[in-house]
Amino acid sequence: MKQLITEMIINAPAEKVWEVLVEFQKYPEWNPFIKAFQGEIREGKSFKVTIQPPGAKPMTFNPTCLKFTENREFRWKGHLFFRGLFDGEHIFELSPAGPGQTKFIQRENFSGILVPFMWKQLEPKTRQGFEMMNKKLREMAENLQESKPD
Repeated sequence: MKQLITEMIINAPAEKVWEVLVEFQKYPEWNPFIKAFQGEIREGKSFKVTIQPPGAKPMTFNPTCLKFTENREFRWKGHLFFRGLFDGEHIFELSPAGPGQTKFIQRENFSGILVPFMWKQLEPKTRQGFEMMNKKLREMAENLQESKPD
């Protein structure tokens, strides 16, 4: 298994970060990495997600939501063709980082027989996509915090 992890501090409370994170219909307007969500996001349910790492073609998956805990965690797991070939568990985690601040972690656990062969190509582009999304999420949440303080 391989893991890719990014994190940052956002100067907004978790509720504001979560508000931006789960407004899925607005992703095409701001998110440079996750281009679209379709379907109901609920634990145990499948949905469609389209991602596009920098310099790559868009890819659409039908993952299953594993966890959806308000203001804390959103987690899903998807597969390429069938389980065990190339699986990805994507996780967004939010935790307090100080007064009015949130630590945002975006990570993915990759497993399957193709991972070792694809890792050198996959890792840098996916990391860049995560970092681009994290920066835009921070910008959106901090702007929301400024316009609608608690």
